[in-house]
Amino acid sequence: MTIHGSLFKDHQETQSTDPFVLQNKKMLKISMAYGPVLALTGSMVAYQGDIRFANKGSGGLNKLIKSKMTGEGVKMMNCEGNGELFVADQAAEIQVMYLENDEISVNGQSVLAFSSSIDWDIHRVQARGGMMTGGLYNVSLRGTGYVAVTTKGEPVVFDVASAPTFADAQAVVLWTSGVNMDIKVDTGGLGSMIRGGTGELLQMKFTGRGSVMVQPSENVPTGGAQSGGGRSGGIGELFN
Repeated sequence: MTIHGSLFKDHQETQSTDPFVLQNKKMLKISMAYGPVLALTGSMVAYQGDIRFANKGSGGLNKLIKSKMTGEGVKMMNCEGNGELFVADQAAEIQVMYLENDEISVNGQSVLAFSSSIDWDIHRVQARGGMMTGGLYNVSLRGTGYVAVTTKGEPVVFDVASAPTFADAQAVVLWTSGVNMDIKVDTGGLGSMIRGGTGELLQMKFTGRGSVMVQPSENVPTGGAQSGGGRSGGIGELFN
């Protein structure tokens, strides 16, 4: 018997030997020939070859304590072996980048996978307005290697050196080294506050030299930690 149509041809596996390559906008293909990787716990959707998975949890006692204290962090699994690994997270779009002895600050909800050569930790974001929120925390990824993050929809990347840039904290995905972040309070005026406010009271202000990635959706937590590998509410949760 024969199956007609382009279904199987159109959705065949991407033929690429790059370490991280998009199978499509919502699925990442990782070649294990380049060594172990860390991926969001539970993000494996398929693999070919012989790949083993080990739960890394919160990344050690120190990171576990930070995660419990701040509500930030990621739960990762160590993946090693040979073949091709496919990961995804609730059909979110995936963005891939390569760090070369560099660092990014990422909303913990957005971390999908990264090379084992990348170091990660929970760090406090230095911001003049941070006292209003009780402190701001994010996940830092630094070193040399590949990083994949998820976004709800196709993001926009701003060059903050060209002009001061403002964004809703729940829509910010990440920013690069060299970027300074502060909190701006925008009440909208007394009349606006009497009418219930604008919903845009606290905003992130970015300056310096570097880039900020913003998604077209807000990571509004629902009932505490979100699903999808047990990730926490992220930096946006601190504003609720």
